[in-house]
Amino acid sequence: MGDPHKSTRQDTYFRALRTLPSIQIILGQFLTHPVHLPKADGTGLVRVLRTEEKGSDVNLATHLVHDAHRGVMDCAAVFSNDSDLAEPMRIVNREIRLPIGLITPTLRKNRHPSRQLLTHADFVKQVRRGVLAVSQLPDPVLDSRGSIQKPSSW
Repeated sequence: MGDPHKSTRQDTYFRALRTLPSIQIILGQFLTHPVHLPKADGTGLVRVLRTEEKGSDVNLATHLVHDAHRGVMDCAAVFSNDSDLAEPMRIVNREIRLPIGLITPTLRKNRHPSRQLLTHADFVKQVRRGVLAVSQLPDPVLDSRGSIQKPSSW
């Protein structure tokens, strides 16, 4: 149930990313709260903890539009398949008139780019699993605190 080391791996990844020049990490947040959900057999409700990630897509959208408006980029590339980003992509492309690309992972068969996002993209690239594998940071990465080892599950 769950992955108890997920948070540690994410912290390790963020630490490694901070060694790169010009990288800014903008986070969302996780909210956990109890909810009542129906049992699978239909015999009532059960109380469970629901964890939801909040803010990542809004933060990405906000910075995308803000950076385009400030003129700090010539082109944008959105690495996502979340249709919630269609309107900010439209604003950047149609209102601010900057080219914007859609980059989507193809880790699952029959997964296609969001039609809503495609509408506002000047170019589309799908990243294959093999390309992701060879695009990782070196192992180890060094920072001011020492060596950062790549977790074995990556």
